[in-house]
Amino acid sequence: MSKLIVANWKMNGSKSFIDFYFNSFEKQQTNQVIFCPPFPYLDLINNYLKVTNFALGAQDCHSHDSGAFTGNVSAVILAEMGCRYVILGHSERRQHHFESNELVRWKSEAALKAGLTPIICVGESLEDRQSKKHLEVVKKQLEKSLPASLEKCVIAYEPVWAIGTGLTATTDDINEMHQMIADFISQRASILYGGSVTADNAKEILSQRNVGGVLVGGASLKPDVFTKVCQAAI
Repeated sequence: MSKLIVANWKMNGSKSFIDFYFNSFEKQQTNQVIFCPPFPYLDLINNYLKVTNFALGAQDCHSHDSGAFTGNVSAVILAEMGCRYVILGHSERRQHHFESNELVRWKSEAALKAGLTPIICVGESLEDRQSKKHLEVVKKQLEKSLPASLEKCVIAYEPVWAIGTGLTATTDDINEMHQMIADFISQRASILYGGSVTADNAKEILSQRNVGGVLVGGASLKPDVFTKVCQAAI
């Protein structure tokens, strides 16, 4: 079964890097690969994505279609730029931009209205996991963050303590959480895993039940490594 492999470049990249990257990345992929660069590079990267199983995504969108919202970008604009996906509720935005579950839901609804597929992120902190509240915390995020219709959505489970730390959830951790999410949404959406995914652990992660793909951060900035992550899903 084809997997969804999402590259979240976060606040990284340059014009010269993009040229180098797509001249190095293996373009013949059997899985759906989504590139989510910073906003200014969307159009430039879209020119490289002329392969049927490649798609463009953004890292966020506003909950309104237009208006006096300086510095923000709407889902409508993203769709016009060629985006098909948008990451919403990433832990870094929840933490640093104080985004609430309700705001993530509003953004998700705006994305769906514009024809985009929202990749809605949920996940627990290290404190939540150590206190055995991880399932409760993520379930609450699901209850409050998801739109009414899930058929065109993707859920990404990203344990906050495993993002950029080098730590990775065990397969037992992943299976426990992904099963809870699958049960909660009645398996109406694909569920990705995100959290220090590398070329070394991607194959094992992607082989787990209820893991429909991966959300990749740092490793997606290295074309040779990201190629291996994508190939691990074959």
